[in-house]
Amino acid sequence: MEPVVQIKDVQEVAKDVVVVPNRHVQLVPNIGVIGGRHAVLVVDTGMGPRNAETVLAFAADYAQGRKLYLTTTHFHPEHAMGAQSFAGEATYLVNQAQADDLAQKGPGYIEMFKGLGEGVARQLEGVEFVQPDIVYDEAYDLDLGGRVVRLQATGRAHSRGDQVVKVTDADVLFTGDLVETGQFAIFPWFPPYDTDVSGVRWLAVMQRLAADAPQVVVPGHGDVGGAQLLADVHDYLELLRHETWARRDSAMSEQTMVEEIEALMIERHPEWEGRDWIGKGVRCLCSERLTTTDRHL
Repeated sequence: MEPVVQIKDVQEVAKDVVVVPNRHVQLVPNIGVIGGRHAVLVVDTGMGPRNAETVLAFAADYAQGRKLYLTTTHFHPEHAMGAQSFAGEATYLVNQAQADDLAQKGPGYIEMFKGLGEGVARQLEGVEFVQPDIVYDEAYDLDLGGRVVRLQATGRAHSRGDQVVKVTDADVLFTGDLVETGQFAIFPWFPPYDTDVSGVRWLAVMQRLAADAPQVVVPGHGDVGGAQLLADVHDYLELLRHETWARRDSAMSEQTMVEEIEALMIERHPEWEGRDWIGKGVRCLCSERLTTTDRHL
């Protein structure tokens, strides 16, 4: 199915906080629209300018004259590469690490994603990169009028520039691809082109997020849920690290490790999608174990 955002089954997850669900379509993210008295924040654009135009039209109608802001959870194409459609219509703000990711790796990711199929390539036609209007370092409190939304850079995890969006008064957390529902964690481990994903740091991020136990968690893809989604990702990453490092320390070959751990994880979560990401996670954590061991030699 082509990765097209459709304004269907929109969910109100809290007062003046709605989610346009991805409907379990690959490479379509969950998109958030968060309102205050004076302004509305859009979270993620969809893949490419045409999807983003759909999102913008919905957000403008929802805003009913309120000022528009846009933010993106990370730089990957289905989340951020429609920002051009919001130029002149919304104030675009992201963390510095994400802005750097987009500038340095954005063009390469477009070409890589175009190779995933004609439908993806169509959505990425005409992508142009725009400069954010506001760039922050670690955290930014956005006042929408009677509601302050916190944009928080998490540090390197799924990507170098991951950001979560916290609607504190409603206890809602938008996670981007730090969390997925019913899917193995996405490890964009593509050496030598991109090795910024870190399983170790990702696990630490999940520990911090889970400690807050938000009432509503909006994942990058999949169904909206609660704090259990954070626990599920944390537990998976912890087990993946344990099983990978135990085998790495026994001098087992990487291919054998991947095969054994894939079988174990699929047995644990037979209903989860994205099985190809397990092996990438193993290879990422092997690299991190090697680095950790080398530091102590």
